[in-house]
Amino acid sequence: MTEHIHPIFDRLLQRSDRERRLGQRSKVLWLTGLSGSGKSTIAQHLERYLYNNGFFAQVLDGDNIRSGINNNLSFSLEDRQENIRRIAEIARLYLDSGIITLNSFISPTVEIRDMARQIIGHEDFLEIYINAPLEVCESRDVKGLYEKARAGQIKGFTGIDAPYEPPPHPALEIKTDKQSLEESVEAVFQFLKPHIELPKA
Repeated sequence: MTEHIHPIFDRLLQRSDRERRLGQRSKVLWLTGLSGSGKSTIAQHLERYLYNNGFFAQVLDGDNIRSGINNNLSFSLEDRQENIRRIAEIARLYLDSGIITLNSFISPTVEIRDMARQIIGHEDFLEIYINAPLEVCESRDVKGLYEKARAGQIKGFTGIDAPYEPPPHPALEIKTDKQSLEESVEAVFQFLKPHIELPKA
């Protein structure tokens, strides 16, 4: 019966088909920075801002990733790498579906972020450095994580007893100790807009 089965890949919907339907170009924003720098807050507000301006985006962050697909991973360096690998693969699926993905993860090393860039593709990976001094991040410590790390209750906490490597050449840097949330979201939106707008016919 297999003689009637033929490859149909060339007739499958392509990313460009989905982008035209959604009226946007898909991209992956990778927001990196210390815990408390403002990554998730910016991503969540940017998602709504994009929606209100006719774009369709999805936020991926620790709340919806580590509670589900990655709930079997620890915070060891090896599991952090696997965490980011899985996230990058998910983001690539969204990318191929025409959806703008807003990824908010500490992803503390250049090597880990380069792995994500390789999976997603250099031309579609936009690295955004959400930069705030450690003391500012600690002052925003709503979950008490820095306090627990300082007390030795959490081991391997980025910025305390585990290193964070800032991006040497981010596509955009947002300094949240000097910009309001509204200014930060607007700055990311204005940066992103030319990347996601479809060329006018």
